[in-house]
Amino acid sequence: MKQLLTLRRDRPRAGEGTDALIYRIAAFLLEYPDANLADRLPALATAVGTLPEPARRDLGRLVDHLAAGDDQAIGAEYVRTFDLDRRRALYLTYYAFGDTRKRGMAMLDFKSAYRQSGLELSDDELPDHLCVVLEFAATTDLAWGRELLLKHRAGLEVLRVALREAGSPYAGALTAVCATLPPLAGEEEKAIATLIAAGPPEEEVGLEPFAPPSYMGESR
Repeated sequence: MKQLLTLRRDRPRAGEGTDALIYRIAAFLLEYPDANLADRLPALATAVGTLPEPARRDLGRLVDHLAAGDDQAIGAEYVRTFDLDRRRALYLTYYAFGDTRKRGMAMLDFKSAYRQSGLELSDDELPDHLCVVLEFAATTDLAWGRELLLKHRAGLEVLRVALREAGSPYAGALTAVCATLPPLAGEEEKAIATLIAAGPPEEEVGLEPFAPPSYMGESR
């Protein structure tokens, strides 16, 4: 996995814990499966084995699925899963704001969190990418990272439901992440149901809906 966030050496890292480990593992598993995936999977399987149920089961199934596939098939599956459907994007602000001007403003929350924690974002990543947020929570500031996840809880749940309904093995990673958050309240459930029914806003203003150009196709 490429290092998504560059940590300044004078900043402390987040403490170890079950939630931090779940976020770290999920960040690896939800990244595009590059040529080093096979080398990483044994260590990930070992880490997953230390987790309590049901996270061990949810993440373990995804590890097993990735281990059983060949690189080309797994890569093609990833693109079909996350890059071609509006309800299965890995960019958290997209669910609330779609391709509208408000999305750009919403990304400032993420950039501010990273910068105030002493982090620099890689040039080829958008700050609201779920893997970036999970890595930030796991390795730098668990409380602040969780706050960002909670702020975009509706989007997380839409993604989880969409993956589950598609029968995707990646649903396990979202299930494990969402299980670390407090139970949904009534108003949150209504907001999620509305978002599932309507989908993200569609006003286009030039923002990439799922990934920047450098993240697509042969550039992966």
